[in-house]
Amino acid sequence: MALLTVLLDGVAAAGGAVGAGIAAIAAGIGVGNIGKSALESIARQPEAANDIRANMILAAALVEGVALFGVIAGLLAVVL
Repeated sequence: MALLTVLLDGVAAAGGAVGAGIAAIAAGIGVGNIGKSALESIARQPEAANDIRANMILAAALVEGVALFGVIAGLLAVVL
């Protein structure tokens, strides 16, 4: 029974670490796509650069906030 408990704790820790890593990678991909789209939009309409930049920053902040929750949940799974 003790071996099973240790094994399950190890699996939970590994799953938490993998989840935190996936959340960080997904956030990087998301912010990259936001930046790419914003640059394409500014290239098409340079006069709207300020509005596009403001919306890009807001969207990137939302993506980073969700990723932060994912990383924290993964690290809590490792620690607890």
